[in-house]
Amino acid sequence: MKYVSFFLVLALTAALAVLVSMPIGQIPPIAPLLDPNHGFWQNTLSEDQLAAEEISLKNLSAPVEVVYDQNLIPHIFAQNEADLYRAQGYVTAQHRLWQMEFQTMAAAGRISEIVGPIAIDLDRMTRRKGLVFGAEVGLKFIQETDPETLALMEAYADGVNQYIAQLTDARLPVEYKILNYKPEPWTAFKSALLLKYMSDMLVGDRDLEFTNLRKILGEITLNKLFPEFPTENDPVIEAERIWDFTPVAVTKPDSINYPDETLLLGPLTQPVEGTGSNNWAVAGKKTKNGNPILANDPHLSLNLPSLWYSMQLSTPTHKVKGATLPGALGVISGFNEDIAWGVTNATKDARDWYKITFLDDKRNSYSYGNVVRQTELRIEEIKVKGQEPFIDSVIYTHYGPVVYDHTFKNERQDVNFALKWTVHAGSNEQKTFLLMNKAKNHQDYNDALNHYSAPAQNFVFASKKGDIAMRIQGKFPLKWSGQGKFLMNGSDPRMEWQGYIPNEHNANTLNPERGFVSSANQHPADPSYPYYVFDNSFEHYRNRRLNRRLREMEQITVEDMKALQFDDYNLQAAEALPVLIQLLGTYKSDSPEAEKYLQELKSWDFFADPNQKGQTLYSIWSSETFESIWRELMANEVPLVRPNSYQTVELLTKSPTDSVFDIRSQEGFETAEYHVKAGFDSLLVAMSKWETEEGDYSWSNFKKTTIQHLVPNFKSFSASNIYTGGGSGMLNATGSRHGASWRMVVELGPEIQAFGIYPGGQSGNPGSRFYDNFIPIWANGEYLNFSLRTIENQENVLFKTTFK
Repeated sequence: MKYVSFFLVLALTAALAVLVSMPIGQIPPIAPLLDPNHGFWQNTLSEDQLAAEEISLKNLSAPVEVVYDQNLIPHIFAQNEADLYRAQGYVTAQHRLWQMEFQTMAAAGRISEIVGPIAIDLDRMTRRKGLVFGAEVGLKFIQETDPETLALMEAYADGVNQYIAQLTDARLPVEYKILNYKPEPWTAFKSALLLKYMSDMLVGDRDLEFTNLRKILGEITLNKLFPEFPTENDPVIEAERIWDFTPVAVTKPDSINYPDETLLLGPLTQPVEGTGSNNWAVAGKKTKNGNPILANDPHLSLNLPSLWYSMQLSTPTHKVKGATLPGALGVISGFNEDIAWGVTNATKDARDWYKITFLDDKRNSYSYGNVVRQTELRIEEIKVKGQEPFIDSVIYTHYGPVVYDHTFKNERQDVNFALKWTVHAGSNEQKTFLLMNKAKNHQDYNDALNHYSAPAQNFVFASKKGDIAMRIQGKFPLKWSGQGKFLMNGSDPRMEWQGYIPNEHNANTLNPERGFVSSANQHPADPSYPYYVFDNSFEHYRNRRLNRRLREMEQITVEDMKALQFDDYNLQAAEALPVLIQLLGTYKSDSPEAEKYLQELKSWDFFADPNQKGQTLYSIWSSETFESIWRELMANEVPLVRPNSYQTVELLTKSPTDSVFDIRSQEGFETAEYHVKAGFDSLLVAMSKWETEEGDYSWSNFKKTTIQHLVPNFKSFSASNIYTGGGSGMLNATGSRHGASWRMVVELGPEIQAFGIYPGGQSGNPGSRFYDNFIPIWANGEYLNFSLRTIENQENVLFKTTFK
């Protein structure tokens, strides 16, 4: 019996060993993951515990020194640019390899390879939008026009690949182990693709939704609810700017035959209202020390590993420091020994939709004026983990890919809509940042920007020479007024873009009299700018708060600029709450809490600090009121976009009896007062539930800021319930999932003073102490000293590595 028991245990052990060594569906084999010598236990060591004094790096022309400070920020000292970027590739891969590859796989529509069929529709949409196509065209453009930049991109890729080649199973990033796959070689194409991915993250359009709104509302009401310029327009380029050039003429058709149909398909993902970015620079005449000061804080989704990776890059001819984008060369937002620069999203419409009329069932040709044009077929093979590849056939017209057709997103309607997007044209954004990293003055800054196409950005600039500047840069289509606002007829050649706005005509300013330049995703210019500009996602609150403060401030210091980046003042609430309270009138409720909430709102100072309760109450009340106002419109079972918060508050304030407030499905005539009271009723219901379940309704506890791992299911790799203030429409735009992804303040004096922080850490390894150590600093509105470092500086050195 003893031997029977022994063999039974042996058999069970053997069966368990086989079981844990095999994947079960999408679950990886458990044994390798738990292996103490190769599994996730090996990912619990921090980078300083694994530091090597020397690393062999092939193809260098001279040794490269890397000095890591106490925050794991590398300072790379190379003798030439090829060695510099080869080392940058290696070092970035050491700390962010999985993130780099995962993001480019997302951009390539390859997530199904990792997670299986659940991601097929996501990958199809990515492929159909033409991100890979755009990166291919972009790389070809670089290959044909800029061999120097191409050589540096290949040096960077070589550095990444040399790191991958020496990577053991034990040191493989933990995400590879959990998801059960391994890294593949890096290429220059992937760096190009990464920059196209940023375009996709930051661009939006509402052509399809506006087409439906035009049919439902008519153009008069549509233009009232979605005006091209807000009542209080405080644009990026100051209104006093004189446009001293002759604009390129644009011919508008005598008549426009828009497709007359209601569109049922689901539109592309759009940017979230109220999130965005800030940047500004103040001239020396407004600062305490007489030096320009520049600030930048891009607002994006809050993720771990962080979007950014901090680094200093140095050769004998230049030193540059700031935020890099893992997978791309150079510094994206930063400073060198002479200048500083930063970016915000310009939110300009750079993609349009065309209805294609095919002339045969196989869609080989289509109508275009009096001629017939031929299509091209692109076969997209989407590999799927655990099953056969999915084959997608995408038709390309001269406009671009047919994203929506009878095979995709056509559950309720047979359509053929082609996407025209500046991302599909050849461009060389990488060169912009390589040149900007070495720029010494305003002319160099402009020369660098001339190579930049997409995504459209507001580039702020300041220099030691005292200059401050702002330029809205991108490849912007020449459009007649109204073009691209709605779905266009692809058979009509008059609907074509008429070229592009010349770079020198892009809205810009240098050393304005007011003593500052700024942007916060608002309108680029006032109506005097001679080119058509429209986008539904322009910001209307942060920009006005920022410009008011900059106009008021004098004797400005770096500390003042840090405080301004962390400013929690809610301008929307300051303008809307008194109106809501007035419209509420003599409101009566059976709830004993109603008067308490109302008094808290009346006594609130409009600052959304973490411990404030007024901000929570206003957030719920305004949201429920706006929802009530537009509920009937949005109940139409077609893609629509509702009027933004600014325009809604304008109507509440100036036209409370306007017919837009009437609910046509109900008897009587509703006014703004009805919706405000309905919103307060909803507030009481929501607060009763919240106080019962959660208790504390302070703003920080209510919004629950979370920095989420790039794989949302990896909750233990995320940071939750971070104590933060701010929110949508505020300079400190920290929401539940969005916020300042990078904050930087630079004073350009004889000795540059620089400070920066981002919500994460330098390491992409969740087991490292450098994975999320910046988050408390970021949440408290504090910064790290980011001043340039010399190779001789021995202060606060974590470790050093020499590449040979």
